[in-house]
Amino acid sequence: MTIPIILASTSRYRASLLQKLRVPFDVAAPNIDETPHRHESPRDSALRLAREKAMKIAEEHEDGLIIGSDQVAEINGHLLGKPGSRKCAIDQLRASSGRCVRFYTAVCLVDARSLKTLSDIDITKAYFRKLSDDQIDRYVDIDEPFDCAGGFKSEGLGITLFDKLETDDPNALVGLPLIKLTRLLERFGYPIL
Repeated sequence: MTIPIILASTSRYRASLLQKLRVPFDVAAPNIDETPHRHESPRDSALRLAREKAMKIAEEHEDGLIIGSDQVAEINGHLLGKPGSRKCAIDQLRASSGRCVRFYTAVCLVDARSLKTLSDIDITKAYFRKLSDDQIDRYVDIDEPFDCAGGFKSEGLGITLFDKLETDDPNALVGLPLIKLTRLLERFGYPIL
């Protein structure tokens, strides 16, 4: 019998990425407090939140491999969350224009039976082009990236906002580092191929 896989997320972006691996999975909402801790680095915050999401769902299931993931974006020490509105998306993109934004995308895998936990993180450096206000306005109106950290969708028209990306896994920028997840699954005895 195959070990059940559960994605501890209701993000349609993460679910879409996980579908690339062609493994059956269910989704569950972890419902945790995602408020950053005081003096916590973006890297530590992403790792902690990925683990808390996975553990929350693992505690609710007797069996399965639970996948938690979280992404924290940072520019010059300032965290960029999901903008939630047109104005905030525009503000975030104006702040990012011509700069490098770091995206810390953590993944955590928890075995619900043993509560054994493995984690990893991808750090993506996104170098934004110098963007005009008109370009930013047009982009936001077309892609409506209000639920995406940093105010863009790299899997859509948002890819045009960059000069270059430095990453080990282009999927990480969308929200789930599949290369690292595949290695974690293998360590739990769940090879993809």
